[in-house]
Amino acid sequence: MQRWYTLSMQIIADLHLHSRFARAVSKNMTLPEISRFAKIKGIDLVATGDWTHPIWFSEITNELKETNEGIYQLKNSTPTDPKFILSVEISSIYKDKDKTRRIHYLILSPNLKTALMINQALAKRGVNLISDGRPITGLSAHDVAEIALTINEKCLIIPAHIWTPWFSLYGHMSGYDLLTDCYRDLSSQIFAVETGLSSDPAMNWKVDELDSRQILSFSDAHSAVKLGREATVFDLPEVSYPELRNAITSTPGTSSKSRIVHTIEFYPEEGKYHYTGHRNCQITRSPKQTRKQGIICPVCKKELTIGVSSRVETLAKNKIEINSAKDALGLNWISQKGRSSRPPYIMLVPLAEIIAEVMHVGPSTKKVALIYDAMIATFGNEFNVLFKTPISELSKHFEKDLSTAIQKVRSGDISIKPGFDGVFGQVSIYQKQQKPTINQNPLF
Repeated sequence: MQRWYTLSMQIIADLHLHSRFARAVSKNMTLPEISRFAKIKGIDLVATGDWTHPIWFSEITNELKETNEGIYQLKNSTPTDPKFILSVEISSIYKDKDKTRRIHYLILSPNLKTALMINQALAKRGVNLISDGRPITGLSAHDVAEIALTINEKCLIIPAHIWTPWFSLYGHMSGYDLLTDCYRDLSSQIFAVETGLSSDPAMNWKVDELDSRQILSFSDAHSAVKLGREATVFDLPEVSYPELRNAITSTPGTSSKSRIVHTIEFYPEEGKYHYTGHRNCQITRSPKQTRKQGIICPVCKKELTIGVSSRVETLAKNKIEINSAKDALGLNWISQKGRSSRPPYIMLVPLAEIIAEVMHVGPSTKKVALIYDAMIATFGNEFNVLFKTPISELSKHFEKDLSTAIQKVRSGDISIKPGFDGVFGQVSIYQKQQKPTINQNPLF
């Protein structure tokens, strides 16, 4: 199997995140901080996020320089530093067919002029752009897409985290059963969708109307440390907006110089809406249990929050088979059997979480930070540690139990207590009786 890190023109991209002007986002999410952490993670191309916000748009304009068509960098950066692309998430909340719809989607803009024109058009229609980096509008997802595409047909509209119950295209609480019901005459202009943390590509392959659309994965990071928890790897002749757009708009399997090579995935069970349940009532159900026991909470007698895994079952029409193959580094590559046109994917657990489990501490502790920083200093970035470096090389510099844990994550030899109703799932790399004890000094 061909590996993405052996080819010369491939870039790791994370095109969904938020600035400090969005709600529930770290105040440290500035352009320099985003760039700094993107480099630590190993991300080549990262979203600006939130370009509809007037102050953030001004900072983008003043702090970034265009280095190639539609591609930006910090003005004091070097050519090898992370690059930016103009991406924003918008929330449409509106009535359609007697149901309140809450749809989140990304707009990728080819340049600042187009972004400014979209901002002006939205403001004229009463959208309060200053209130939130992710603006909320009563305009439908279709109507905002129409505004953007009328201003510049090269814009990209990408439905975000499409299975999240409350705010997504297929969300059980406020979405649609069909993408075509949402975007109607513009459906042919929706070339790709974003999986979200609670689903993986295989789950999306089951939906027939996604057969001709690309499946993308990004982090939706609200803090810099969450960058790259999901990402998409592109192979491009050059890093430019037109070539990125060519890769996203191409039909899976067609010949194109610009293409999607694979995605890097969060384990969907770790996502906070994977299973059905009620957080306050501590009720959680798998799809099988949901089919058998129903969707009414036995504690409060209200309807449970339907999990992504159950929602996918409801809309799935394709029967698929999955192929798993390990490469020389122990990475478990997942693909659709009989359909090589679909890019494969690999799964990750963030490095800080791996270190934390081995050390029996929280991922935000100073002890974890010490080891994390040492590994980045040794191997360059987090993706190098997680995917590119042989385990034997990791073991030369760090405790064997740590390299063993990374190997287990690479191969998928872990267990996860699935997340539900806003509660993240819990990853266990070791069974309780297997848990190692690591030396507090990360270096031998």
